[in-house]
Order: sequence, then C-alpha cells, then structure tokens
Amino acid sequence: MLKVGLTGGIGSGKSAVAARLAALGAVVVDSDRIAREVVAPGTEGLAEVVAAFSDRVLGPDGSLDRAALGALVFGDETARRRLEAITHPRVRARAAALLAAAPADAVVVNDVPLLVEVGLAPTYHLVVVVQTAVPTRLARLSRDRGMDPAEAGRRIAAQADDARRAAVADVLLTNDGTLTDLHDAVDDLWRDRLLPYERNVRERHAVRAEPSTLIEPSTLTGPSTLTEPDPTWPAQYARLAARIHHAAGGDLRVDHVGSTAVPGLAAPDVIDIQLTVPSLAEADGPLADRLAEAGFPRLPGEWRDAPRRPDRVQWVKRLHGGADPGRPVLLHLRVAGSAGWRYALLMRDHLRADPAGRAAYLQVKRDLVAAAPDSAEHGTLTDPWFDEEHLRAEDWAAQTGWRP
Repeated sequence: MLKVGLTGGIGSGKSAVAARLAALGAVVVDSDRIAREVVAPGTEGLAEVVAAFSDRVLGPDGSLDRAALGALVFGDETARRRLEAITHPRVRARAAALLAAAPADAVVVNDVPLLVEVGLAPTYHLVVVVQTAVPTRLARLSRDRGMDPAEAGRRIAAQADDARRAAVADVLLTNDGTLTDLHDAVDDLWRDRLLPYERNVRERHAVRAEPSTLIEPSTLTGPSTLTEPDPTWPAQYARLAARIHHAAGGDLRVDHVGSTAVPGLAAPDVIDIQLTVPSLAEADGPLADRLAEAGFPRLPGEWRDAPRRPDRVQWVKRLHGGADPGRPVLLHLRVAGSAGWRYALLMRDHLRADPAGRAAYLQVKRDLVAAAPDSAEHGTLTDPWFDEEHLRAEDWAAQTGWRP
C-alpha cells in the first residue's frame, strides 16, 4: 500500500484536504481523532492522564477537559513530555492497527499535525504539506474555532514554521484560495500521482527515467533532454536519501551523484543516488525488497557502468528506480571502494570544484544532444572528452588529497 504523510500548521486547512482524500477513496488515519479516542472516558489512557495531572483535567461529565490539560502543558516541556509518554505509544499502536486493517491496494493517508516536529517524514512514500499564510490561519481560527487571536498566535508559533514543513514536502498544497481551488488541487494529486504511485509500489514498477550523462551512460534507451539547473534538486535528493536511509537501515552511505548533484549544470530531470553496499550479495538480499517496499523497485536485467580508460573491465552494479510518477529517480547500488563507486564521487567533486571543467562538460552535453538526441547517452561511451576528463579528475585528486 502507499503510505502518505499529511501535515500542515493549525488553521491551514489540512482537515479539508484529509476529508477530500477520504471522499476520493483514501484510508485516512487521523492522529488527532485517535489522540482523543485513547483518552476517552473509561480508557486506561485517561486514567493515566488523571494520575499524572490530577482530576483538574476532567470536565463535569468525567471526560477530559482538553483546554484545562492544554493550559497545564503548554509552555511546560516537562509536563508535555509526561503527557506524550502516555498518549503517543497508544496513538502509534492504534494507527498501526488501522494500517494493518487497510486493503493491500489502499492509499493510506496519515493525518499527522506534528509530522515534522517528531521526524516522521522518512517513514512515508510521500509527504503532503498544506501551507497557508499566517494571517489567513489566524482569521480561520478566530472564525471557525472561536479562538482568541493571541492564543491562536501562540499555537502557531509553537509549531514548526513554514520553511521547516516545506523542507519535508514532496507536495506543497497552497490553501490561500477557495475551497473549490483546494479540492481541484487534491483531485489532481489523487489522479495523477497517488493512484499511479500506489500501483507502481504494489507491482514493483519503476517510472522510466533518463540517466544522467555524467555518471550513467547506461543501456536505458530514449532521447536525452536537458533541463535547466533546478535549485531544488539538492532538497529533493535530501528527502529521497532520508527515505532510503530509513528503508536500508544500518549505516549504509547514501550520496547524491550525477549531473543534478553539480550546481549550475543542465541535466535530465532525474535524481541520481548512489547507495554504498559492502557487496553485490548484500544488494541482492533483503535490502532489495526493503527498497522496493519504500518505493524504489529494482530494475530488471544486468547493469554495468561503462569504464573509463585505462580500465576496460565492466563496472557491475545493481540499479533501482523510483515508483513515484512525480519524481524520476535512479538508485545505483555500488560496492564500496569499487572503480564505478569511486568514479561517481570523483567526477562529481571535481566538476563541483572546477568551473572551467563544468562549462566544458555542459558544452559537450549540449553538442551531443544537438547532434543526435536519440543516441546522446551512447555518445558518452565514445567521446574522448570523458576519458580526458577522468584523467584530469585523477590528477586533481592527487594534487588536492581528495578522498571519496
């Protein structure tokens, strides 16, 4: 199933997005609702809260007075952590039970207000953030919840700011317009990205991606198209890398490689990532399944990097792709210390450090695409510039003491 994290600041309209997704067919797991359920009258959770904070947090009918509890813990980190120790394990257990009960082909949306604050982003296939201007949020909280403006401001300030939420967002839904505008955006997301993403994860199908000519003159076919440099490529890589780290476990090294890892280079709009493995046997084991379940299925066939002179022994690797139709990815699993592994890191770092080399490389790429768009990738195998650049990079490494 596809696991989607949904978050947004208080008053952003996150609940409206969750409701629309539920209407479209998503299984919505609402953390706020679960948090209320685990401290409902008669539950062990409520009993523990009362034991920790006294019956001052109970209303006349014996239910939890959330306002009274909020007044006790807001601004008191010790009290807040005491409350979280009671409620969070119960919320996680209930959410896990709901997830286990969902159909195998479900799009499961976890509505988590504090997703950013508690570091949950890497656990989802996709993170959707609802972002709304603070004045609009203040007005909504006053109008819809009757909240005092000063209290609303304090609540907003206590959460992650827009920049922190945007940093984890694979999808940023701006909700400063009408409800119809918001529904249209959600409908597009559901149709164009979430449904095909779920199918791809379930079927272990990778979205076709054009490889980067910097590292990967591979046997993937198709025309090479260059996209102008995108300043968000590093942030996109960081989100993907966090997901890969979470899926891979352990301390396996993850690096951004390829043309999108070199600032200022036009490139195919593909994020190339290198995952360092101790052996190809490790890449062929349970790791391959974990990566596929996280949205990075293995591409069938035998994959090799074309060696540079003087080494003419094929550089064997494993190659995974991305299941997300909105973000093409190539994930190269290379053995630590191997020639292909070193080459990917050396060429990236040399071109980052050498403006003249970057400019020359970009011109070579443009010339190859202009001369023969359908075979530009093959041109990287035969164009002598690449062998010459490899030698220049090795000289640079020796002079600077570079280490991978």
